[in-house]
Amino acid sequence: MADDETRADSFDVVIIGAGFSGMYMLHKTRELGLSAVILEAAGDVGGTWYWNRYPGARCDIHSMDYSYSFDDDLQQEWEWSERYSPQPEILKYAAHVAERFDLRCDIRFGTRVGSANWDDNANQWVLETETGDAVRGTWCVLAVGCLSVPQRPSFDGLDDYKGDWYHTGLWPHEEVDFTGKDVAVIGTGSSAIQSIPQIAKQARHLTVFQRTPNFSVPAWNRPLTEEEVRPIKENYAAYRENARWSESGYNGEDAHESGHDVSDNRRRSELERRWAEGGFTMLSTFTDVGNDAAINKIVADFAHEKIREKVKDPKVADLLCPTSHPFGTKRLCVDIDYHDTYNRPNVSLVDINAAPIERLTAEGLKTTETDYHFDAIVFAIGFDAMTGPILNIDIRGVEGRSLRKEWEDGPHTYLGLGMAGYPNLFPVTGPQSPSVLTNMMSAIEQHIEWISDCLAYMTDKGLDRIEARTDAQQDWVRHNKEVGDTTLYPLANSWYVGTNIPGKPRVFLPYVGGFGEYRKICDDVAADDYRGFVVASHDRRGDDLWDSA
Repeated sequence: MADDETRADSFDVVIIGAGFSGMYMLHKTRELGLSAVILEAAGDVGGTWYWNRYPGARCDIHSMDYSYSFDDDLQQEWEWSERYSPQPEILKYAAHVAERFDLRCDIRFGTRVGSANWDDNANQWVLETETGDAVRGTWCVLAVGCLSVPQRPSFDGLDDYKGDWYHTGLWPHEEVDFTGKDVAVIGTGSSAIQSIPQIAKQARHLTVFQRTPNFSVPAWNRPLTEEEVRPIKENYAAYRENARWSESGYNGEDAHESGHDVSDNRRRSELERRWAEGGFTMLSTFTDVGNDAAINKIVADFAHEKIREKVKDPKVADLLCPTSHPFGTKRLCVDIDYHDTYNRPNVSLVDINAAPIERLTAEGLKTTETDYHFDAIVFAIGFDAMTGPILNIDIRGVEGRSLRKEWEDGPHTYLGLGMAGYPNLFPVTGPQSPSVLTNMMSAIEQHIEWISDCLAYMTDKGLDRIEARTDAQQDWVRHNKEVGDTTLYPLANSWYVGTNIPGKPRVFLPYVGGFGEYRKICDDVAADDYRGFVVASHDRRGDDLWDSA
């Protein structure tokens, strides 16, 4: 490669991913006066909202919380149409941000990163794309998302099937019409629960294949009114500040009392009130829903009652009632008319625990009991969550050490923001940070602002290398597990613990100590000269190196 080409492909910061994390990181690097580029596999911005275009896809956080807060003009000018924003509107918002801040000129679309190698002599990351191009950066930000590696269908006979098949996480950009077709949906997680009611409206007949039923609460979605939006926008600063220090990163209603400290009538009325509000507020009905099995069972039994009230066929209702895990310990789903859909005459539910799928056939699929014929099959089988997007890249650190090898027994990070042996590499909303247990927009802004403040600190002091200390990393991994073990989360076989992916280690991945508390920990580390990191100047490593113990 010629010298001028080498210089052209060398940056202060290389960012992988042009979702909401990557776009904000690019904006922040510009504020710092640093050169930066985003490498993005997709054809445009939007991240998860670019790929997940399945029918019914929408956010499960209130629209007024699910947006950037860093620019007041931006948040004042943008108008959300519904309580829970649909995918096309969120993607339109992402495009609006890219245009407003002129971000696309520094994004290379259609560029998938295959490997990232640390060059110790140059103090740079060398990223190679799948086309063989190389890009260098002193700092590398992994803005790769948490749910961006779809689990591929692994059923025998997939190549034999002659109909159309789709994955909810890799949906075509053109419209898919199921009118008059016999359709199968495999899976009953969040994307299935959102798409099933929409597909049922078109299909001649829809058959849902369920292994594990999931708890789902009503969204009660509706158009937003000016009367709702105006007071929030007039006080957006306080509204956002409250979210930043909250347990969950958004303006939900926190729990006020233990389920043990109230009467049966009081418990019932509070459950009814929360259900009528809808959404994630059910998770915080009482302070001990997430860590007390007896109180959790009360909430779970209440949810079962609501399912049986909705679903007319008692046998179908029983199948839809989750009994294998506590309430909320798998990703709680927020739905629009999901359970009502099973009252439609063109919808059937198949329990694949009783009759497992053996294989796909040319005409459809075969269980141990029945041959089915389908015109189309939709795989709603989820993602290799949190660690998958990072390990999808072959990352090699100091002396060629392999992150895939080191994470064979689960992730090892410090604060979820750095890894020992991998200098200048920053994951965003990855494992061992609050991430998927909070409002992703709040989590993104907190991480990006911490990283950009770190780069400003390093630049101001003439430093260009930062790396987590091994002991600090070990302490954080231990703390992450200890906090998780105080909750009911590890009792569920979920993507939170990686059990949806064959061979993946069973480790609780996110940090469950609370978003506001986590923010305080990160702020305290930074204020103490990045305690737990080794910071250095590459050019003067011998005489200008110190440990932030």
